[in-house]
Amino acid sequence: MPEVVGVRFKPAGKIYYFDAEDVYPQVGDAVIVETARGIEYGEIVVGPRCIDEENLVLPLKKVIRIATAEDRATLMENQNKEKEAFVICQNKIEEHQLPMNLIDVEYTFDRGKIVFYFTAEGRVDFRELVRDLAAVFRTRIELRQIGVRDEAKMLGGIGSCGRVLCCTTFLGDFEPVSIRMAKDQNLSLNPTKISGICGRLMCCLKYECDNSDNGCKEDENAGDDSGD
Repeated sequence: MPEVVGVRFKPAGKIYYFDAEDVYPQVGDAVIVETARGIEYGEIVVGPRCIDEENLVLPLKKVIRIATAEDRATLMENQNKEKEAFVICQNKIEEHQLPMNLIDVEYTFDRGKIVFYFTAEGRVDFRELVRDLAAVFRTRIELRQIGVRDEAKMLGGIGSCGRVLCCTTFLGDFEPVSIRMAKDQNLSLNPTKISGICGRLMCCLKYECDNSDNGCKEDENAGDDSGD
């Protein structure tokens, strides 16, 4: 079994596994890794361990090095550039009068690509927008349409419980949630009381099902609200 480490690129983001041979990072270390979309900066959240290959996406990419002070400075510079790129893209969207809402902008660590995340009611023809952005930034441009749950995860907020949203603090992946889960917990089926700020069923409806014997897991596909 290969020895790997788990890396996150965003708080509460999905964990990806990498080959850490010859680097020996520990939990909490910032690292530079090779990914499918380029060189990225992440944090070790799962220490070195052996995992069956059937549970991994092969071939494994490698941890290149533990992040240096120069790498951290590059990360901060990228974050500042993302704010500038957001304003530029927003202006271009208004210029083209496109029916889309810009949510976030993300540079890859090596600045080989910029990803613009947006929401929209339907399909958007953004080919002219991409050409304009490519002419400004002179790098690869990707516009990625996301759903309402991903929007809430990116923007954050406070839930009806008065706490910061679960999806922005510890949920790495969205899991299917069904109306059956609310029924089995004898909760009100009023949509305003069992929906999160994203407008979908609250992720926490699943928590009680995971720790009970009431059988709500047996029908979790009924009325599924797993997201876009």
